[in-house]
Amino acid sequence: MYTVEHIGIAVKSLAESDPLFRRLLNVDPYKHEEVAAQGVITSFFSAGEAKIELLEATHADSPIAKFIDKKGEGIHHIAFEVDDIREEMKRLKEEGFQLLQDEPSVGADNKWVCFVHPRSANSVLVEICQSIPVRESMEEDAVDD
Repeated sequence: MYTVEHIGIAVKSLAESDPLFRRLLNVDPYKHEEVAAQGVITSFFSAGEAKIELLEATHADSPIAKFIDKKGEGIHHIAFEVDDIREEMKRLKEEGFQLLQDEPSVGADNKWVCFVHPRSANSVLVEICQSIPVRESMEEDAVDD
């Protein structure tokens, strides 16, 4: 069973958007994080059972910059939490969905992530994600050092 983990919103500027969402949701962001591999800086807000992830591009060639150039600021993706991302990727492929990657990658907020191509999901970019266990997260950090 899927649960909504977060909704990703592409923004031009976190400096301008953080205060807006702080006023809207009446809560401060709990985390800012750069995901260099995806060319993005994120800002996370708690919103009940789910989260709001604001995404600002770090360079003009990033997927977020390209999205904003094409469509403007707005909802970029919806993310669903899964128990086993690799099994879910396998299931989705068997169901005919086009995945944007063959292996999960490390995303923001300590998650393994994989995206489903919008043409497979009624023009909606869908992310599936799984929390990285602390042990795996520590091993990833050790490899990066």
